[in-house]
Amino acid sequence: MANTKFEYRLSFASPAFLGNAQQQAQWRTPPIKSLIRQWWRVVKAPQVRYKLSDLRAAEGALFGTASDDGAVKSHRSLLRLRLSAWDDGKLTNWPPGEPKTSHPEVKFPVGSDLYLGFGPLEYAKGTGTSLGVSKSSGQRRTAIDDKAHAELRLMYPDAHGPELDAALQLIAWFGTLGSRSRNGWGSMQISHAQFEPLTRPSLETLRVTRSLADCLDEEWPHAIGKDSAGPLVWKTRVTGDWRQVMKELARIKIAFRTQPGLSLTNASPGTFSNRHLLAYPVTNHPVNGSEWGGQGRLANQIRFKLLRENNQLVGVIAHLPCRLPDSMARQVRTDKDSQCEVWQAVHSVLDNNATRLA
Repeated sequence: MANTKFEYRLSFASPAFLGNAQQQAQWRTPPIKSLIRQWWRVVKAPQVRYKLSDLRAAEGALFGTASDDGAVKSHRSLLRLRLSAWDDGKLTNWPPGEPKTSHPEVKFPVGSDLYLGFGPLEYAKGTGTSLGVSKSSGQRRTAIDDKAHAELRLMYPDAHGPELDAALQLIAWFGTLGSRSRNGWGSMQISHAQFEPLTRPSLETLRVTRSLADCLDEEWPHAIGKDSAGPLVWKTRVTGDWRQVMKELARIKIAFRTQPGLSLTNASPGTFSNRHLLAYPVTNHPVNGSEWGGQGRLANQIRFKLLRENNQLVGVIAHLPCRLPDSMARQVRTDKDSQCEVWQAVHSVLDNNATRLA
């Protein structure tokens, strides 16, 4: 079996809260392999007609499996990764000069870094935003800055080349790593001559888009959504350094989360509101129910990325839609049509505040 070998240069366009078990920043291969796996699923899903059992079988064949089931034999991954170095992150103090942005539900302007990075970042009166302290180790976090880079070598069987090439192209456009990465932190920049600029034709060539209504038939993110206006992918109108673009992404996120139809201003305690569909938990607004409560989790479907284009950074926004899990939906009585309406309202705000792929 012939193997393909490729080398890529990796860096981050925004600080990455990517680390080890002590939450100290470090370049590591497992998160990179997980990122490849994540976007490989998006590439592979239409080939197996979105049938989860078939997808899992194909995933196990490529990425390896450990099983005690006699029907499935354990084997190592066919994808091999090697980093040039597992260096520690050098960002030990959060840089000053954090921009502020207004929030209609908060009395004072909020720091845009803190808004998008709460958790890895914390706020203290008098000192402002800083890297947070790990609850498990008691150590202050570190991060990988936007000046660091590493070389990545991949090796895999030739037969899997087209799928992995497509997955790596998606990572170049949309891939992020580390804590709060869906908010744009840890925006991976992966360089290779094979990669295309992010345009509507180049995205559609990969055949990884699916209508919003069809995406909401599944409970897991498996495609980039689309509607009558095209793929659900936008670019920010603001460009510049990472801080300028992150401020713009914060403004846009606040805009679609606090629009009148998603406001929590008059929400009764413990009840479900449309805002909860976007991501859960919501600070100070828990939902009653065994599937919700304090342990319920919904990952953000709207994903942010900083992408380097023409020697400057631009923000990229992509929606990978999926429906609310049935176990949660039954407890709050929301159906596919109502979920579709909420997402259409979000897309309308994004259309007004950013630019669809041309």
